[in-house]
Amino acid sequence: MKKQKRIYCRLIRKKKNINAILRGYVIRDDKKINIDHKKQEAMHKMLPGKNAHVIVIGNEKGGSGKTTTAMHVTCSLLHQGFEVGIIDLDLRQRSFTRYMENRLSWMDRRNIKLLMPRYARVRKSENSDLSSARTEDIAMTHAAIDRLSGADFIVIDCPGADSPLSRTAHIRADTIITPMNDSFIDFDLLAHVDPDSKEIVAPSVYAEMIWESRKLKARENGGHIDWIVMRNRLSQVNTKNKEKIVALLSELSQRYSFRVAAGFTERVIYRELFLAGFTLLDLSERGTGIDMGMSHLAARQEVRNLLTTLQLPHVPVYAMANQ
Repeated sequence: MKKQKRIYCRLIRKKKNINAILRGYVIRDDKKINIDHKKQEAMHKMLPGKNAHVIVIGNEKGGSGKTTTAMHVTCSLLHQGFEVGIIDLDLRQRSFTRYMENRLSWMDRRNIKLLMPRYARVRKSENSDLSSARTEDIAMTHAAIDRLSGADFIVIDCPGADSPLSRTAHIRADTIITPMNDSFIDFDLLAHVDPDSKEIVAPSVYAEMIWESRKLKARENGGHIDWIVMRNRLSQVNTKNKEKIVALLSELSQRYSFRVAAGFTERVIYRELFLAGFTLLDLSERGTGIDMGMSHLAARQEVRNLLTTLQLPHVPVYAMANQ
């Protein structure tokens, strides 16, 4: 019995086995080995407490592609076999929620089954006292995240504005993804630029908020926030404006410790999928009714490349052969 327990402990110490055990197998010598129910139950009892990796999609400007990014990151992780929880903090537009409602509606109408995340709803405080309302909003955001803490990942779509809900999510984040267009209007949320020299003058409101969130998280639990600025809705035409934005992002990334990722090219495909609640990862499933073309395949590879760039824990790197 003691020998068996030592073997279990040795397997569990490998991080890639923590999620595998929950699904009924272990990884040994890079091979997937199924385990029976009794062994799975015994090893499950020895697992460390799960603590979901929180991914926040944030940018205090609309139209940057936050919801599309949130949906594709969510479904990418679901297709990898992870349990994912989602939270929509844009309580007015509720685009992330509507995306999932469209997905459920399509499944019901076509009698098909697609992968679905867990969902925690946040309701905005109706307290007339602003200070009390702010306290309640913060408490409800923490409660929603805690309700999903048993998942592998939590994906949070934030509103395009500063709010107690958004700030709380940023402090709880392990990874922050900030989609932005190749535009000086979008860049202005990160830093102010001199109009003549085109040099960075000072950080702007959103960069300062990330800086404060990092300090608060480090002070509270010693945690670290990985910040990725994602160039999104990319044009296929190379321009001087694009080149300057790329150069400024490279310079700013050194100052404020973020990584730059190539996001999604400007394609009609991404917008068309919303009404059915699909992502590019779903199109190979039966019942979607969409024929995969070269444009779909290229867009799907963009999603896979993004997931690789994020470097999330326990997520295998997509091989380029998967194109």
